[in-house]
Amino acid sequence: MLFVGWLDWSTGWELSLFVFYAVPILLVVWYGNLFSAILFALASSGVWWLANEDQHPYATGWGYLWASLSRMTYFLFVAVGGRALRVKRNAERGRLRALERASELERQIVRISEEEQQRIGRDLHDGICQYLAGIKCALGIVRHDLETKGIPQHTELRNIESLLKDAVTKTRDLARGISPVMNNEAGLAAALQDLCGTSACMYTAKVRFQSGGDVNEHDPQKALHLYRIAQEALGNALRHSGANTISITLDGDDQALELSVVDNGRGIQNATTRGNGMGLRTMEYRARSMNAEFSVAPLPQGGTSVRCRVPRFRTA
Repeated sequence: MLFVGWLDWSTGWELSLFVFYAVPILLVVWYGNLFSAILFALASSGVWWLANEDQHPYATGWGYLWASLSRMTYFLFVAVGGRALRVKRNAERGRLRALERASELERQIVRISEEEQQRIGRDLHDGICQYLAGIKCALGIVRHDLETKGIPQHTELRNIESLLKDAVTKTRDLARGISPVMNNEAGLAAALQDLCGTSACMYTAKVRFQSGGDVNEHDPQKALHLYRIAQEALGNALRHSGANTISITLDGDDQALELSVVDNGRGIQNATTRGNGMGLRTMEYRARSMNAEFSVAPLPQGGTSVRCRVPRFRTA
């Protein structure tokens, strides 16, 4: 401040430097507090008064006093405005940190959910499936012994054995849906085909799958995200829409891989009234993590369309 005042005094009245008094005031605001900045602004007003007292062109003291008051007002505005900018910057940083924290929590929730689903899938496949298969084999041995001895109850055991076989098949299908193998040779398209087949067996709705173009996704994480989006959209359509026909389509080319799930159910409300269900938010997060375009919209003829378009970044 004193250096600026000396320069102001040295250059005379013809070359006014009063705007440069704002620099030290802003520094005090940025690294100090508002009270210190106001005191510094008042001190800057005094320095300006002294630097120009002997060379101002005003004919009366009142004119020079009014000019001094206007400079002081400017310096105070700089102090208060600088403080407001600092507060705004800190608030924006706080919001940014909150958004980053929320994004990190979303990633952790999805990661933990995937790990838990994969653990349950492994437990079903390696535990319960094997246990049921062992019971089925033991029951088969007992049935064979009864049949050899001519005991008529062996037919009842045959029915129980058939039920156990169905239970093993359904448990394996369930394990496959919870923890799909996404990085095998068949890939995403085969996993979606299995999903449609399993859903068609469990529900009365007609579930169809079709694919075209280059649908191979070599990134296992992206493939898993797309599978989960299709799984969630299909589940919503089966449970809530009343649809009797659902189509899952996977199309790909050099630019993008696009997944769509279309049903002929009751449709949804507009984006502002459809709610904030965890399933929808999870799908939106999965799409954001892939830099994908994602939309959920009602169809003119009735029903709902869920669309996710994932860009492909390839080098020559």
